[in-house]
Amino acid sequence: MITAVNLMTGWISARFGNEMRTLDLNLSTDEVQHADGEAILFRRAPPDPMPHARLMAMVRELHRAGYQRLYLYSWPKPSGLHWRWHLFTGQRNWMERPWREGWYGSGAEYNCNPVMGWGDTPGETAKELASTLAQFDPNGMAQALGRDEDHTLWFDTVCTALLPDYTFSLGWDKHDGPIPNSLPVIPVRRGVPEYAGPPLPWPPGWANLWGSAHLASTTATLLPKVRKSTTGDRSDATS
Repeated sequence: MITAVNLMTGWISARFGNEMRTLDLNLSTDEVQHADGEAILFRRAPPDPMPHARLMAMVRELHRAGYQRLYLYSWPKPSGLHWRWHLFTGQRNWMERPWREGWYGSGAEYNCNPVMGWGDTPGETAKELASTLAQFDPNGMAQALGRDEDHTLWFDTVCTALLPDYTFSLGWDKHDGPIPNSLPVIPVRRGVPEYAGPPLPWPPGWANLWGSAHLASTTATLLPKVRKSTTGDRSDATS
């Protein structure tokens, strides 16, 4: 039982089991163990308030494994305080993306509980996340299997330039002004300096969207309502 916490110094007071006395522990240096010897690990740095960098690393791993028809869409919430994410598979159609239960979310929820919702645990590596997603929805993952070399090359270039400190946004609204010439880049945590790397292109096929006279925004995407399925398939999300 933790009896006292000093966030300024990193020290806590804790009492273990039926012991009456407390122990003073430093979260950064002390090696604490359970009774069976398993280490009790404390996070020395807070998790990123948004999952997008972790998702990018996972998608790149899956691309390398042959699941190139997996795509990541990122856009801001109307409040501008958090960023949404959406993974989709199959045909690369940015504006008419298929929705699957559990394949989308927001930094607002992640900020309180740093998991994706696939049965994953905080701090999983990119490979571990990919494995967890495949176990969570094997039918959805099967639809990502296939080649999309243009997008895979673009995505790998973006990951090399941005990870681990930055992510990208595909959101734009006419009220924000002219369409940026290069991919908008945002930091995934506070204290990160402004991105100073080379300008990055929009994804393949993205420029064709601007030819539509009806396109006024790519941020007005509402998360779908999920209809429960009796078959176990997770593709029942409806707009």
